[in-house]
Amino acid sequence: SLPAKLINGGVAGLVGVTCVFPIDLAKTRLQNQQGIQVYKGMFDCLAKTVIYNHILIRVTNAAPEKAIKLAANDVFRQKLSKDGRLPLWGEVLAGCGAGTCQVVVTTPMEMLKIQLQDAGRLAQSAPAQRPSATGITVQLLKTRGLAGLYRGAGATLMRDVPFSMIYFPLFANLNALGRDSAGNQADTQAQAPFWQSFVAGCSAGSVAAVAVTPLDVIKTRLQTLQKGAGEDTYRGVVDCMRRIMEREGPSAFLKGATCRALVIAPLFGIAQVVYFLGVGETVLGILG
Repeated sequence: SLPAKLINGGVAGLVGVTCVFPIDLAKTRLQNQQGIQVYKGMFDCLAKTVIYNHILIRVTNAAPEKAIKLAANDVFRQKLSKDGRLPLWGEVLAGCGAGTCQVVVTTPMEMLKIQLQDAGRLAQSAPAQRPSATGITVQLLKTRGLAGLYRGAGATLMRDVPFSMIYFPLFANLNALGRDSAGNQADTQAQAPFWQSFVAGCSAGSVAAVAVTPLDVIKTRLQTLQKGAGEDTYRGVVDCMRRIMEREGPSAFLKGATCRALVIAPLFGIAQVVYFLGVGETVLGILG
């Protein structure tokens, strides 16, 4: 049922983000580096970072994001299926629909998350200016308003829709291999073995994450409001792409790719575990 799917997605987001938050924070800071290299890489960033600072906003973002994405994909797949079968174009279209739906929630929460996560990087060069999470939130709402929280919505859409179009079909087909190897080829409703669903989620998440990293770099740069000395501000997606290419070269579009893969892989592996265990169905059963 839809409520069960939403609960499953929400629980997956809460558990997954708690596990991978430090790497997600490192990804944001590495992607925003221009000129002065505060961090030499992921491990250097983690060593210099208060790991679970600002985790609440990330968890608040992840729960509804995963709930909407996973539930929407399931709903679209059911609508597009015929006789229990879904062609590849239908899988891609269902992923597109899921990515589009989640942006409504993702954009404002990502906007706030990025300001909080990047504040520590700027404070490395000016420790006296280190802001609090509450201060950043109040200032953002005061200067930008609710509408301003949707800055970068286009870039977020550009990242999340292709991600879902890659991830969901890839996961479904990798997961089907697990079901087939278990001898359930004829039963399209049968589940793959537990560990194969986890591996399929991690594998599909890694591939999709790396594939859309250039779009994630652009989105992160556009949504970062506070810039360090000598760092660029951008007028939009095209301007951001042009300046990054001219000043930092093509390799800049892959900044944080390893971090992103290490964040997304377990997130979606955990999501498939939650679905496998039927957490949402169990909760609804207890509630009657």
